[in-house]
Order: sequence, then C-alpha cells, then structure tokens
Amino acid sequence: MTSSETVTGPLHGVRVLEAGQLLAGPFAGTLMGDLGADVIKVEPPGIGDSMRQWGRATAAEGKSLWWPVVGRNKRSVTLDLRQAEGQEIFLKLVEQADIVVENFRVGTFEKWNLGYEQLRAVNPKIIFVRVSGYGQTGPYAKRAGYGSIGEAMGGLRYIVGDPDRQPSRTGISIGDSLAAMHATIGALAALRHRDVTGEGQVVDSAIYEAVLAMMESLVTEWDAAGYQRERTGAILPNVAPSNVYPTADDSMVLIAANQDSVWSRLAAVMGRPELAKEGQYATHTGRGERQAELDDLISDWTRTVDSEELLGLMHENGIPAGRIFKAADMLTDPHFEAREAIVRVPDESFGSLAMQNVVPKLSATPGSIRWTGPELGQHNGDVYGDLLGLSEEERAALLDRGVI
Repeated sequence: MTSSETVTGPLHGVRVLEAGQLLAGPFAGTLMGDLGADVIKVEPPGIGDSMRQWGRATAAEGKSLWWPVVGRNKRSVTLDLRQAEGQEIFLKLVEQADIVVENFRVGTFEKWNLGYEQLRAVNPKIIFVRVSGYGQTGPYAKRAGYGSIGEAMGGLRYIVGDPDRQPSRTGISIGDSLAAMHATIGALAALRHRDVTGEGQVVDSAIYEAVLAMMESLVTEWDAAGYQRERTGAILPNVAPSNVYPTADDSMVLIAANQDSVWSRLAAVMGRPELAKEGQYATHTGRGERQAELDDLISDWTRTVDSEELLGLMHENGIPAGRIFKAADMLTDPHFEAREAIVRVPDESFGSLAMQNVVPKLSATPGSIRWTGPELGQHNGDVYGDLLGLSEEERAALLDRGVI
C-alpha cells in the first residue's frame, strides 16, 4: 500500500499548530495528523526538532529513522519564537488555527508572550493543548520533567521488571506517548465543546497523570486493603496460567488460559482434564495460589511440543496464545498484511519506509499517511506565502534576520 496526499479522516478541515519538541507534544500532532488534521509543525530555525537526530540512523543517509514516523503528515515551518517578530507571526497563524499544541517547560510560552490569554485575544475559539511533566499547576509544575520521570511518579516504573532487581523501563517512551494520547483525547473533547458553545479552552495533560490513569486499581488497593503491587516479571500475581512457555524447538509461546473455561480447554489439550475439574487447580483462587508450580507443570508439557504444533492446538481449541513478535515477524505475518497494520510510505531520502498504520480504523472516515516527516522548513513557502500572504521579499527579509 502506498500513500498519496489526498486528505481523508474525520479531522479534515481542522488546523493544528504544533510547537512541541521531542515526543510528548509531537506525538499528539502525529495522532491528529493521521486523522486528517492539517498539522503545521513550528520548529526553531537551523536545528529544528531534536527528534530529527534521535533514534537509529542509517549509515548511508545519516538520518534518523524515528523522525519520518513522528513527523509524518505534518507541514514544517521554521520560526524563532524567542523573537518578537516570530511571536507576531505565530499569533497570525493562531488566528487561522483550531488547536495549538506545545510541550515546553511550564511558563515558557508565557515568557514568549504566547500564553493562553494572548492566543485567546486573537482567536477566542482556540484550543490550547499543553503537555508537561507535572501539569500547568501545583508545586512541581515548573520542574523539568521528562517522560521517564513521569513514569516513575505515576507508578509505572516501580512495578515494571523482575522482583530481584531495580525497576525497569518498558523499552519505549511510554510516558510521553500516553500523555500525547490523553492530550489528543482532550483536544477532541474540546473540539466537541467548541462546536456546541463556540468557546475554546486549555487542555492540560501531565505525563505523570497520564501514566497514573493507566495504573488500574493500584492506588485503590493500597488505600482500601494496604496491598502494594510489586514487580512480578512476566506474570500478574494470582492470574494463572498466563505466561511465556518454552517449546521443543527452543521457541517461546505466550499462553493466556487464566479464565476457568479456557483453563479447562488447556487441561484437556494437555491430556490432563482432571486438573480443571477438581483439586488445587480447579478454581481461579487455587491456581493463583500455586502459580509457579502450575507454570512449571505446563512448561513440562510445552517442552515436548514444537511451537507450530503448540500454536495450532491452542487456536483449534480456543485458547489465546501467540508468539513473541519482533519487527521481522510483523513484516511477514499474514494478519498484519491483511489488515494493513504496517504500510510502506514513499520517502524522498529512503525511497520508502515501512511503519505502523493509522489506529484506530474508521469505516466511514479512515485516516491516512500522506507523507513522511518533511525536511526542516520545507513548507515555509506554502504556509507563510499562501496562508499568511507574505511576499517573497518579506520572507527573504525574515530569513535574513533569523526569524524564519
């Protein structure tokens, strides 16, 4: 599947100014761009967003392979928001925008004379999406806060990893991404409110709160029962059997058979139907209390079966199971292909790049990937010329002064 510049998606007609950097703000822009919004990414002249240098780079190009993904579907303009002229131009863009996204340290936009009051003065309907480590208020608000700090404060880092070592991380920038997703939800809710009332508002997405929102009943369990969730590695305590099991061909298969009816089917496939009918493994509580020994029992059986045969038995009998996928597996898997979960997008530097498709899939107004991350300032002419009506001479003068 290839992409075109034909805009589809439910946010077609919505204009977003993304003045973020790295990941938390920019990923919100990516999500809205995937759904059809016209995302204008405002970057500092000369260097641009640091995401242009982050991630694995190819030896041939020396370019980031992360930027084409997070920068997709965006128009890039350069603008120095530290200069008064840059601030004036930004406000002109705000006049024609629906949403502004920023994720600088709290107070930065106010220092640049671009706080909510200034934005609302030129566009009362503007929705101002602010992503930060600790939120816009509170005693920690002005502290520097990266995604990793939000993951720690929100409770995730403490419970991720094995119990015999220090807390781990998930392997991705999950705190930033969760804050971006909640920021996007907030922006869409604010759009709905604006449709009804004509009023804009501020969307305040704190990384630590976005992480906290995903922590299930962790706080409630401590408050009501004094129970603290701990690091448990590959399992959830008292939820059994649900683990990664070895196979005869030295592969790994994840089997999740913790529901009574599913466990009954697994026990039958193992040739031990009595395990699910009576005795210590017959109930959810019993299996939870004997989690480790039950996993050992199942592992003794799975080690006698090749992975393909094991997966076949699981699927035939309605038992949730699957391989531990890596990127190479995703690129060759028929289900990924059938649902176009991964698509190839034309790219000027690399020819084409495989990347994850738009999520979720909408039946009537699907999103799309129209292009990969653009070159720095690639759309200065389009935005400053066509949208704001600045002449070539005016743009050249701004360039000379380092404003764009």
